[in-house]
Amino acid sequence: MARISGVNLPNEKRVQIGLTYIYGIGKAVSTKILNQTKIDINKKVKDLTDDEVSRLRAIIENDMRTEGSLRRDVLTDIKRLKEIKSYRGSRHSRSLPARGQRTKTNSRTVRGNVRRTAGSGKKASAQKT
Repeated sequence: MARISGVNLPNEKRVQIGLTYIYGIGKAVSTKILNQTKIDINKKVKDLTDDEVSRLRAIIENDMRTEGSLRRDVLTDIKRLKEIKSYRGSRHSRSLPARGQRTKTNSRTVRGNVRRTAGSGKKASAQKT
């Protein structure tokens, strides 16, 4: 089992997909890394040699921000936005979408799944007999 940046890569997956288990590496970046190291994209993680794993580890750990350092940077960026009281910071502190998405019909789970419609507060009408 290959271990890179403190993450165990799954043995049965292709290397391109396995690298995406590392925080900060997506499909496009993993393809770029594999092209740099001249490793076949379709190769399984369990078929990697020790030399190939060390080449991957060297590129990822030296050239990229991943896992703990990237998470820390993201948290400090959000904290800075909150401290300067920017609009995006206020949206983060209220746990609402920060990038302009609509909230009238979407993001219900964030808001507590409250449905405010015209018919929600109606009283049952008296039945005619």
